[in-house]
Amino acid sequence: MIIQIYAFTNIEQAQAAAELGVDHIGFVAGQYGIVHGELSFDQACHLAASLPPQATRVALTMATDVDEIVRMADTVRPDIIHISTDPDEVGPAAMEQLRKWLPDSVRLMKALPVDDESSIAVAQRFARVSDLLLLDTKMRGLPGVGASGRTHDWSISRRIVERLSIPVILAGGLTPENVAAAIDVAQPWGVDSNTSTNLPGDPVAKDLDRIRAFVAAARSALPMPAAGARS
Repeated sequence: MIIQIYAFTNIEQAQAAAELGVDHIGFVAGQYGIVHGELSFDQACHLAASLPPQATRVALTMATDVDEIVRMADTVRPDIIHISTDPDEVGPAAMEQLRKWLPDSVRLMKALPVDDESSIAVAQRFARVSDLLLLDTKMRGLPGVGASGRTHDWSISRRIVERLSIPVILAGGLTPENVAAAIDVAQPWGVDSNTSTNLPGDPVAKDLDRIRAFVAAARSALPMPAAGARS
């Protein structure tokens, strides 16, 4: 089970999380005044370069311009680029363009909201142009997809997982208290936490005790059935 945590701004906390067993260390690359925890490209590059070798560096972007996303990738050098804007702001054509312009070593992860049955078809459409999908919760009034602290219907997420041949990370209101149940229902390749692993009342600083508990709970969940593309 892959564990992904957002959104680090502090190098020491990011390094500590990696040592606690967090596989994907996430951070926001680009200062656009849109979401909490934004880092400049240079700051994001410095944080990414500071991580231990076992950590996967995941740069979340709120940019909608393909050239800007490529510029970020060239500076920050992440392992994964997390496209977290609303789906059609960076649609399938833009994702295809990014795939052509980025090095093969950089994977593209598209964040998609899980609303209802229609989300399955949307996920299938974006799976053709993505290396990974992140299934999250969209909340009105918040920019992009995610950071709502709200769960969604995990049974729909499971149906998406079953229909796709690329890895799927489950996000949206996951906590140390519910992540094992979420894994049991959705059977994802990985799980993601942002708001639930922050210090109470702080939109940026991480709570290492909560991260430790999240990792332990996720690792204790029943393993997913073997599947070639998600193993």
